[in-house]
Amino acid sequence: MVLPSCCQMIFAVVRQIETVVVLEQLASCFFDTALLLVVRDRSSNASYPGLSEEASRQRAMSDFYMTYNLIVSLVPILPALLLAKLSDRGRRKAPIVVPLGGYVLSRLGLLLVLIVGLPVQLMFGAAVLFGLSGGYSAFWPGVMTLASLGSTATDRSKVLMRVELLYGAAGLVGSLISGHLFLVNSSTLGDGVVLLIVSTLLNLLIFIHSIVLLQVKVSSSDENGHLLSSTSDNAAFAEAPGGINRVNMVLLFATAFLYDFAVGGAVEILGVFVLKEPLSWSATQVGYGNAAGCIIFLTSFVGVILFRRCFSDVTLILIGMVSFASGIYFMSFVTTTYMFYLARSLNLFALIPMPTIRSLLSQQVPSSSYGTTLTSLQLTLKFAGLAYIPAYTKIYQRTLDWFPGFVFTLSSIFTVLGMIPISIVRCRSPRSNQCYRRIQGD
Repeated sequence: MVLPSCCQMIFAVVRQIETVVVLEQLASCFFDTALLLVVRDRSSNASYPGLSEEASRQRAMSDFYMTYNLIVSLVPILPALLLAKLSDRGRRKAPIVVPLGGYVLSRLGLLLVLIVGLPVQLMFGAAVLFGLSGGYSAFWPGVMTLASLGSTATDRSKVLMRVELLYGAAGLVGSLISGHLFLVNSSTLGDGVVLLIVSTLLNLLIFIHSIVLLQVKVSSSDENGHLLSSTSDNAAFAEAPGGINRVNMVLLFATAFLYDFAVGGAVEILGVFVLKEPLSWSATQVGYGNAAGCIIFLTSFVGVILFRRCFSDVTLILIGMVSFASGIYFMSFVTTTYMFYLARSLNLFALIPMPTIRSLLSQQVPSSSYGTTLTSLQLTLKFAGLAYIPAYTKIYQRTLDWFPGFVFTLSSIFTVLGMIPISIVRCRSPRSNQCYRRIQGD
């Protein structure tokens, strides 16, 4: 009797969106580590006039990632919008299943580069295929939509942060393993092939799982339509009787854009930065560094659980932004590995802002518009990527000789700028709260 009930519980857990998130992040960690180290190896013979050997390799790597990430950011825009429309018309699994197919194809592309010895530029074509499937621009809003549908407005920020926690925990495990797996090889396979095979098989498993087992669950509050939040601190985000508070929506989008510009630009360069002197990290150290970044998912989740009892969602966003700004500014002056981890330790709550912004946005619209709203936010972040990818790459290349950490100082400045629109939202709250109380009294 106990065994069948245990099996039913396991089966119920397996059908949740969290299972897809965990397995996909594991596979992505393996792929990201493999791609970075393959690009490093293929760039070792790069030569540019007037540049040293190390500077030439750094430029070749940053140029590759600039082109690759621009493709990944630009191509998915239209497919992601189409998949969001399908989601809001009832096909909630479409933004998850289709991109997962693209993940499989991109992993196969890098596997061909390693096994057959094809040029690494083949990954530009793989990035196009990945983008046409909707990519991360469709996948993550799809995940957030299913998580939002299965939660109430009151608990939504906690639920979305829990998904981020599992995403980070899987990233932690995957990053710790990836550096070691990259060095595993047989007599016929080179470095990285075993790692990529595991990544590809994991993505294929998730793709099949999302088609066959993934469950779409809707909470009772969303079945009855959009409900007003009863928390006075967040009342500024309750939907007004006449429609959506568009001023707050615009301010939230602006905050997300500026914060993503700062975070994305810094992360864009960080992977290349740790491979240059004086750090000169190995494959194992790259994995450990990625794991340190994933621990921030855990600390941010704990921060949400602790702070949400005392502070409003807007204040949580500001706490996270201050955390990132301080840590990334310290990163500007990192010259040793222990200093890198000290800088990372200041980023304890840096992941709080984005899921909290998503939670607030989802409370502005009925459940039938979750997919479009969250995908619009994700595409806004992609437009931020189209700006920061070339900008940060070129600035890094220009400042490589005199201050390679300048891009991190720049990220800190943009984070502070991002605090302005969300602070305006906070200043608007008292009037909104009064309006909310008047509506309740009526």
